[in-house]
Amino acid sequence: MSTVYNLFAGQSMERLSALSDGVFAIAMTLLVLDLHVPVHDAIHNEHDLGSALLALSPSLIGYLMSFMTLGIFWVGQQTQLNNFARSDRNLTWIHLGFLLAVSLTPFSTALLAAFIHYRLALVVYWLNILLLGSVLFVSWRYASRAKLLTEAITADVRAAVERRIVRAQALYAGGAVLCVVSTYVSIAAIVLVQLNYVLAPRIRPLYHL
Repeated sequence: MSTVYNLFAGQSMERLSALSDGVFAIAMTLLVLDLHVPVHDAIHNEHDLGSALLALSPSLIGYLMSFMTLGIFWVGQQTQLNNFARSDRNLTWIHLGFLLAVSLTPFSTALLAAFIHYRLALVVYWLNILLLGSVLFVSWRYASRAKLLTEAITADVRAAVERRIVRAQALYAGGAVLCVVSTYVSIAAIVLVQLNYVLAPRIRPLYHL
């Protein structure tokens, strides 16, 4: 009976896309909650306000970095969903796993902002990015092998998408390794990788991740 059920379970691309948009929207909104307006009673002059805003810089850096991270991966997931001819139960669960990684992003961001000088906090943040990219790679590879992609997706395009995900994750890993020098250097490298994928896609926009 379960085999018959699995033949028609989890096939709605529209519902999966709607759920994904909702999870991304909530995660991206939660990021801003770590930006707190300075306590009014602690501010007595311009210098106090400037110092309080400066103290918020780790949270602001984490917010901007993670907003870009989620934006990049939202585009990547939506690109995949738009190029699936259909879904199945396995593919749906893969994307639910991807949404699990998305929902962890506010936590890893808050951890990094609170302990921005600690390498472990940076590594946890990078592992969150690695999980996002790995699940997207698994999704694309599974859809390709299960023949769930549209006919417009050629073998060259399939390979290009996989290379792009692997290349991005390699660059993120390289940025994370720089935390042995400084967590700030590592963060700067990760931001540069993000800006590259936001501003300079290297394969046709239809398939950028």
